[in-house]
Amino acid sequence: MLEVAALACRRGDRQLFADLSLTVRPRTLLHVRGRNGSGKTTLLRALSGLLRPETGSIRWRGEDIHHLGDDFNRDLLYFGHLNGIKADLTGLENLRVMATLDQDPASDDDILDALEHIGLGGFEDLPTRMLSQGQKKRVALARLILSKAPLWILDEPFTALDSDAVHLLQMLISKQVADGGTVVLTTHQEVALTRGQIQRLTLGTHETDAHAPADGAPGNEGSPQPC
Repeated sequence: MLEVAALACRRGDRQLFADLSLTVRPRTLLHVRGRNGSGKTTLLRALSGLLRPETGSIRWRGEDIHHLGDDFNRDLLYFGHLNGIKADLTGLENLRVMATLDQDPASDDDILDALEHIGLGGFEDLPTRMLSQGQKKRVALARLILSKAPLWILDEPFTALDSDAVHLLQMLISKQVADGGTVVLTTHQEVALTRGQIQRLTLGTHETDAHAPADGAPGNEGSPQPC
């Protein structure tokens, strides 16, 4: 269970949000919404332990995430705006590195199966600089197939994906939730997943909708910095 209590973050002199409290239970998808500049990415980075809030606390399974350290990192898969793809490495090599950084070891056979599943069969040995933006995004999203982390925090994961990849990503998120995981995401795209019975938070309006998902429905970057 992910718990947020009295959280506040600011950017420069501007308060993004304050006194934010919520609970996200297992088998739940939380969709974070809000206008550009409302603090969605800042919130997700704070939930991932990459930013320290101005005030408040974030707890995972009852413990402060900053006290948990590597134990929290093992339970977390964070997907930010940057894909984290190294242009000179192949898809296979990139995913080897990502699996190590995620503390979620995967065999080459597992990685090749994930690339096949994500629609990149036959491209696994090409340097990723030769791939399209959508294909690079698919390499990064193959982490979700390989991940055993119970908590996924995904910032705009649907960007630059074609309709087939959007459908596949929705299936992966749905499976994560159905299997008992917790997913927090932002997206500007209206997709079937976010129109369902899910938990919602709208930054800038203090609007929350704490519905749980219907049955069967729906890495770390750097050191923590103050927000």
